[in-house]
Amino acid sequence: MAMPEVCYGAPNLYFLFWAMGINNLKEGEEMVYIIPRSWTSGAYFERFRKYLFKHCVITNIHIFGSRDKVFDGESVLQETMIIKVRKTKTKPQFIEMSSSETSDFADIKYYKVDYDTIVAPNQFVFLVTSQEEAEILSRVNSQTNTLESDDLRMRTGIIVDFRAREVLRDTDEEGSYPLFYSQHIRNGRVSWPVGREAEYIVTDRIGYLQENTDYLFVKRFTSKEEKRRLQCGIYLKADHGQYKYISTQNKINYIKCDTPEVAYGLYVLLNSTLYDSYYRILNGSTQVNSTEINLMPVPSKEAIRQMGQELIGQELTEQNCDNIVNKWIR
Repeated sequence: MAMPEVCYGAPNLYFLFWAMGINNLKEGEEMVYIIPRSWTSGAYFERFRKYLFKHCVITNIHIFGSRDKVFDGESVLQETMIIKVRKTKTKPQFIEMSSSETSDFADIKYYKVDYDTIVAPNQFVFLVTSQEEAEILSRVNSQTNTLESDDLRMRTGIIVDFRAREVLRDTDEEGSYPLFYSQHIRNGRVSWPVGREAEYIVTDRIGYLQENTDYLFVKRFTSKEEKRRLQCGIYLKADHGQYKYISTQNKINYIKCDTPEVAYGLYVLLNSTLYDSYYRILNGSTQVNSTEINLMPVPSKEAIRQMGQELIGQELTEQNCDNIVNKWIR
């Protein structure tokens, strides 16, 4: 209530302390904070980022490689960073970056990165740890469209299963529809049913159902140890054409596609090493945030469709996706 200019939703308190520090800081002076990295992207901190960059520029960022080794003896759940900002409108050419695995900085590494590579036009902040990552950002940021501008908006699944138990069924019955979970995403495709509980939904409530059409499904949650953050499955309506509707549990995200080629093309993008690496630089958590995905730079919808055409008939491997992406995004 005290700071509506920077508040949206229910974010943490760290950034409120930081915002008040910016308010109290004198022009031309600097401040340093140790803070979770969650403010760097996403909708919750959008107002704060606008406030920060309206008044300040970033001069230095330090990244810790391991959250477990920074605060010894403490249970720290979020990845942490140190940041220095200056209250000025004069943007530096570079941001001084550094990184270390531990809090004693014995293995500290220093490097400079162009300011506009770290602070994107949409005001997301990318925590770059190498020249290779800077090149990944440069390649992706060369694209001028987004999923939103291509009318391919990613959304979150609609069923919170513990709140909708009365409409869930373990077996098929008259009037039931498929209900998809992250467990149905397997090897690039959507396999259903797989014999788990509550794979069916019986309801005429329109808010619980969605059109049976072509989709790309993406897991919302992965573990820290998994190789890929973006794990996708192609769903084609032709595989379950007897149903008018389907439904999705809220631990998956989905993108509605008007043709199978577009679904394959989106799979090419999000299953590629390039875009998985880009998203890992953008977001340090294990959750795939639809707001961030929707704002990532991507090729045009027609280019995505043509990329999908190239993949149809091939194995849905990361290498095949990389081969196609490397032809379209240099």
